[in-house]
Amino acid sequence: MNRIILIVNAFFAFILLSCSQAPKPEDFSAYVDPYIGSDYHGHVFVGANVPFGAVQLGPNNAQETWDWCSGYHYSDSVLIGFAHTHLSGTGIGDLGDLLFMPVSDDFNYEQASNEAYPWSALYTHDDEQVSPGYYSININKYNVQAELTTTERVGFHRYNFNASGNSKLIIDLAYGTGWDALTKADLQQEGDNSISGFRYSKGWAADQKIYFHTEFSKPIKTLEILRQNDKGISTVEIEFEGNGELLVKTAISPVSTDGAKNNLNAELAQWDFEATKAQARTKWNTELGKIKIGNTDPSTKTTFYTALYHTMIAPSLFDDVNGDYRGADGKNYTDPGYDTYTTFSLWDTYRAAHPLFTLVHQDRVDDMVNTMLAIYDQQGKLPVWHLHGNETNTMVGNHAIPVIADALLKGYTGFDAEKAFKAVKSTMLMDERGLNFIKEKGYIPADSTVESVAMALEYAIDDWCVAAMAKKLGKTEDFELFSKRAKYYENYFNKETGFMRGRIADDSWRTPFNPVHSEHRADDFCEGNAWQYTWLVPHDINGLINLFESETAFTEKLDELFTTEETLNEGASSDISGLIGMYAHGNEPGHHIPYMYAFAGQQWKTAEKVNFIMNEMYTDQPDGLCGNEDCGQMSAWYVFSSMGFYPVNPANGVHVFGSPLFESATIELPGEKTFEVKAKNLNKTNIYIDSVTLNGEPYTKSYITHTDVVNGGVLEFNMAAEPNKEFGQAAGSRPKSGYE
Repeated sequence: MNRIILIVNAFFAFILLSCSQAPKPEDFSAYVDPYIGSDYHGHVFVGANVPFGAVQLGPNNAQETWDWCSGYHYSDSVLIGFAHTHLSGTGIGDLGDLLFMPVSDDFNYEQASNEAYPWSALYTHDDEQVSPGYYSININKYNVQAELTTTERVGFHRYNFNASGNSKLIIDLAYGTGWDALTKADLQQEGDNSISGFRYSKGWAADQKIYFHTEFSKPIKTLEILRQNDKGISTVEIEFEGNGELLVKTAISPVSTDGAKNNLNAELAQWDFEATKAQARTKWNTELGKIKIGNTDPSTKTTFYTALYHTMIAPSLFDDVNGDYRGADGKNYTDPGYDTYTTFSLWDTYRAAHPLFTLVHQDRVDDMVNTMLAIYDQQGKLPVWHLHGNETNTMVGNHAIPVIADALLKGYTGFDAEKAFKAVKSTMLMDERGLNFIKEKGYIPADSTVESVAMALEYAIDDWCVAAMAKKLGKTEDFELFSKRAKYYENYFNKETGFMRGRIADDSWRTPFNPVHSEHRADDFCEGNAWQYTWLVPHDINGLINLFESETAFTEKLDELFTTEETLNEGASSDISGLIGMYAHGNEPGHHIPYMYAFAGQQWKTAEKVNFIMNEMYTDQPDGLCGNEDCGQMSAWYVFSSMGFYPVNPANGVHVFGSPLFESATIELPGEKTFEVKAKNLNKTNIYIDSVTLNGEPYTKSYITHTDVVNGGVLEFNMAAEPNKEFGQAAGSRPKSGYE
């Protein structure tokens, strides 16, 4: 009997030892550096949030110029507080709602009340720490250690007041980032330990409303109004007894203060800061771990996982825990049965960020589409650039349409397909924003509408997407109409110069013409010039090749784009950045261009260009982005490209091969499936694809489909130092840009 007991005890001891030695889950957050893109023109958010969270809680500077569109820039050294909402990577500033700033007992508002932010304090980056879901800073002026973390809808602050005397907290409702300006605000104490209020503002979002509820771990000793005018209470100072730790929880809502209270109770009833911080990191690790890369140097790993991190700051949740949200018509709506989102930077993100979501965030795609369809119901058209319940009409085209088409064509069924088609069709048959000219003339006259060429080229992409949906749904007449409109890009191609050009109302070319010239918001292009926009035909690259009359002429012109020594004129759009010749990687309309060589049978040139861009235009430094991040698009390009492929046409499910950066990359898919990309013989000189296998079988195509990827399997590239110019040349091996 004793022997049996010993054997049983030994068995359980073995089990316990085995469990204790099980490998810990990989900490992908450790590879993320949120400072990347916070310098130069990256404009990224720096602070604490969770993936796609409504709250982006982080530090703000007082500076209001272009490079401070997120409210923070790496070059700055003046802290004015911590706001609860931020944009990431945009070219316009907004949000920055609910600014909190801890100060010591000796702070005296009256002594500096004539200053905009008399509570501001100097800092250096040595005072800061930042990682996914966490931010901290030592505010030396007040001897306060401030730490921030979040849930989806709640910002959690931990302040350690180390100076003697009482603790104070400034809450400023007047501050807003960039264009944002206060229109109305209120703040009221509720009981001993809490406050509630709202902030209305106008700016890029013309009618923004945010409600909040805040609870403190200490009773409020005094609450003093520092600033108040006809817009209401804008700034208060709250005092707490003694120094030491003060915990602050602030929930936000787009609907009401009661909604904010419910959000706080549901998401953060407890007061354990460390547990909340750990939960935020776990959420990031779960999402970051959906792509696992292997055998790479630390700096490249940091660049990759930071890029993946940046793709998950927007779109952001725009509803309460019970599903209530504020609609595009300004009305409040009850739970529609899905999560509602905002911050749709669609002119940017339709190109690669949303296609990336269809791989790694399949659980969110239907909700985003349903959000767009609800916006259609509420404002009469699909969103253009939607921000906190507001249509900003920013940028050209209407690129909710490619996002919806992409979801439908990839087999997503969590939305009403017929309603989706009605929405895309009616949106493209409107008479606003140049669409009336598309219907009447087949082009937008340059003497009637600014940015006419860019606008029409983007509309042609949207028209192709409507046609693709019509084809799938069996709507023959609609397919024929929108297929015809998708070819209207041809009306801008001038064979004499080999460029897309503006036409005026009498059908003649606009003169004078200079393909390099750019004048921001005052010419025929949008943040670009003719060199960059001549290639904006991702839906019909074979048709574009035909306009050049031969593949040789097409590739020679493409070569010239990357090698021309022409330079930008003074006063050119500052968004034209990351230049290689006249190719501008720092702005989104050109992101597909390096991959166009493959359509003309020169995939090896795509490999060269893509490899150079990944290594030269993306780094692990604060200035590691060559242009605006634009809510994840700059980073999505890198995530796709580093795995070895890219969605040139953002809605037809074809991913064109480039040059993989990692020896392995594994995408976690639903149903415990994976898709693994391997690169054999990869090194810094072996950048060319010599041959490919898919699931162990020879594969001659220079592209792979979305269907192949989501089915799972293994794609293996055999890399070489010299190009195999025959790769991708065989019949049927070149990528397709049009309809299947």
